[in-house]
Amino acid sequence: MDIRLIWLAVGTFAIGVESFAISSLLPQIADSTGVTLTQAGYLVIAFALANAFGAPVLAALTGTADRRRTLTLAALVFSVGALWASFSQGYFDLMAARVLMAFSAGLYTATAQATGVAISSVDHRARAISVIVGGTTMAVAFGAPLGALIGGLVGWRGAYLMVAAFGVIAAGSIWMLLPAGLRGAHLPLRQRIAAIGIPGVPVALLTTWLYMTGGFTVIIYIAALTTKSIGLPAALVPAVLLSFGIGAAIGNVVGGQLSDRLGSRQTIIGAIVLSAALMFGISGVVHLPVAVVGPVFFGLIFVWGFVAWAFLPPQSSHLLGLSPTNAPLVLSLNASALYLGIAAGSFVGGLVLQNASVNDLGWIGALFPVAALVLTVVAAPGRERLTGEMRLG
Repeated sequence: MDIRLIWLAVGTFAIGVESFAISSLLPQIADSTGVTLTQAGYLVIAFALANAFGAPVLAALTGTADRRRTLTLAALVFSVGALWASFSQGYFDLMAARVLMAFSAGLYTATAQATGVAISSVDHRARAISVIVGGTTMAVAFGAPLGALIGGLVGWRGAYLMVAAFGVIAAGSIWMLLPAGLRGAHLPLRQRIAAIGIPGVPVALLTTWLYMTGGFTVIIYIAALTTKSIGLPAALVPAVLLSFGIGAAIGNVVGGQLSDRLGSRQTIIGAIVLSAALMFGISGVVHLPVAVVGPVFFGLIFVWGFVAWAFLPPQSSHLLGLSPTNAPLVLSLNASALYLGIAAGSFVGGLVLQNASVNDLGWIGALFPVAALVLTVVAAPGRERLTGEMRLG
């Protein structure tokens, strides 16, 4: 494996740590900044929207720039944003810092994937993308629990200092290891957005959006769910995230393997069905005898992490199969759909907390993958190019 791909993945790891650890930090942030938990959730929405809409624009503007400089600068700006967040003075100051982080994160991820493809041979391009995306998976598995642990020990500001350090490490490594002069082709924003019109892509993007909306309705408020609904101590929130993360890391690998063996469509449908069932189950845990609530909750979270992350490799494989020659474009659009799902899930979760109870997060979140299932089944396979799909290794 090309060692440069590993260091590109360090940057996606840093971004992933911040994106997923914040779910455990929101109660602290709400208390520190004097806002409600729902208002603290708007920080997630701001980050996700800035990432979703900023990434295509910035990628178009920097498409022909030296990729080593672009990646290094993006990682450093991300670190500056994390430092700003750590020393922020109030809610809106913190939100501005996270918006800056989101812009740089979106640019970094899009450029890192394009760079991984550029420095890899044709028969290893999908594998290169999977390595870089794997940085996010590792962040879910280990970075988010680590951020939650540090947040519990020294506060949420300390967690942002850790994120800034990861960003600096990624920037230094990329500057030393990537060759200078590596540039991409100029792809205007109109051409990037036009990829939405590829047959089958709109349905796939809407499926990603619905799926992520449901999942993030729950996961963003996992700390509140763990403590207020399940009744576990706050000290166990990092363990809950670790359980989810380990399941996600395994599910990411198994999802790719199942996609190779069974086909992406079958794997996607299976992940959607199981994810919806597990989220319904999370809302039902509180009705079990007190003695088993904790163990069953941990078990459900582990299996949910496995199933939730098993969706992403076959979905990427499906999109690549729809248009292999436009791989960077369709994957970039899928990333935007993913972050729009994060924003929508945070918003829906906030509405649930305002108008219902924290225990309702699970079953309400489950409605979105149910809608994704209906969409996927109704979309006739004959109208999409389902053969010759490229598998992510």
